[in-house]
Amino acid sequence: MTSAPTVLMIEDEADVRFALSVQLKRAGLEPIEAEDGRTGLRLLHEERPDCVVLDVGLPDLDGWQVLERIRDLSDVPVMMLTARHLESEKVRGLRSGADDYLTKPFGNQEFVARVQALLRRAQPTQLAATYTDGLLSIDPAEHRVTVDGTHVELTPTEFRVLHTLVSATPQVIEPARLLEIAWSDPTATAPERVKYVVHRLRGKLAFDRDGPIQAVRGVGYRYHRPD
Repeated sequence: MTSAPTVLMIEDEADVRFALSVQLKRAGLEPIEAEDGRTGLRLLHEERPDCVVLDVGLPDLDGWQVLERIRDLSDVPVMMLTARHLESEKVRGLRSGADDYLTKPFGNQEFVARVQALLRRAQPTQLAATYTDGLLSIDPAEHRVTVDGTHVELTPTEFRVLHTLVSATPQVIEPARLLEIAWSDPTATAPERVKYVVHRLRGKLAFDRDGPIQAVRGVGYRYHRPD
């Protein structure tokens, strides 16, 4: 029998943890609860969850510090929770490696839908064959990407965005289309997610703005095979 996907919730408010755990269990998921960042990081190492729900306002280690340490250890999908409605907070989360961002208060159905979307995104992307163009190589069987022969670690979302762009060459892909393909998220309404993932992707692959991953103003993004 296949075990239920596990969701690590790092949230210091006990009543919030309880309410969210109930919703996750009703959806057929298995919650793992942590009341602070240090406990959450320990459980991340011990339990290897399929997804993390991380509150920003934690005691001791705050959510930003925990997210940084998570990204040092794992590419597990992370959804951040916050009571603050500032756009700068959301931008900070996306730039720091969060996969989604949800502002309190939120509906139970939206919360579960977003967690399920994160779990879908974490499924390995299946490519038909190994891709190489002399600069970039993608090995689908190993989920491995190299640039000039150097291995580059990508999160599942980054991998899917890169694969989508490479597969569509020379076509330009609109942000909304990338959200649909690479995120598989019916609640995705924020194209800025794509911008920040592309930014991280360029950084990891050591591509500048004039490199293979190109932005076409007012349209979207494309991968331009090097000559």
